[in-house]
Amino acid sequence: MSTTAPARRPRRDAAANRAGILSAAATTIAHDPHASIDTIARAAGLSRRALYGHFDDRDALLHELITAGAARFNAIAATVDEADPAPVALARLTARLWTEAAHVQVAAAIALDETHVESTAAALAPLRRTVAAIVRRGQDDGSLRTDLTAATVARLVEETARTVVTRVDASSPEARPLAVRAVLSIAGLSWREADAVLSSLPPSPQEP
Repeated sequence: MSTTAPARRPRRDAAANRAGILSAAATTIAHDPHASIDTIARAAGLSRRALYGHFDDRDALLHELITAGAARFNAIAATVDEADPAPVALARLTARLWTEAAHVQVAAAIALDETHVESTAAALAPLRRTVAAIVRRGQDDGSLRTDLTAATVARLVEETARTVVTRVDASSPEARPLAVRAVLSIAGLSWREADAVLSSLPPSPQEP
């Protein structure tokens, strides 16, 4: 009777190298969405050949970054409390996403690369459905703008957040409140209403 040998675990240094490559890729691509494999390999302290020992090509590396970042974003979307008023839910979702500052920056950078627009959109489908549901709820109760369809407002919210993160360092103290204000504004709140919602949120981990 034959038995199947258990799968070999990757060596500790191989696992560390892979993690280092992903970390280097995230940092590099956040600053340059079109960074080459050679640039990423140098940032990871490895040769191009060593990097190819972990990833078949640049697309495979980006796919893993997209998948990992999307998983974190979608998990945050799953925490939305449907009992919250729509503006509060939208603000809390935006603020919580900003706790993943590094992943936000990378996701925005990759999304700007037209080659990966479709895969990024597919990976973030749960998050996008959550945003659309919040917008529809806000339109139904009159707390969010109704001059546009829910799908259009949700898309504008997404594009607004992406614009903010590509213009501001996502890890800076200003990024979180700026993103929340921008998202609430495009969703139809006045700046005073947006500030009132923002002031009701708990401080981020970086704030005192």
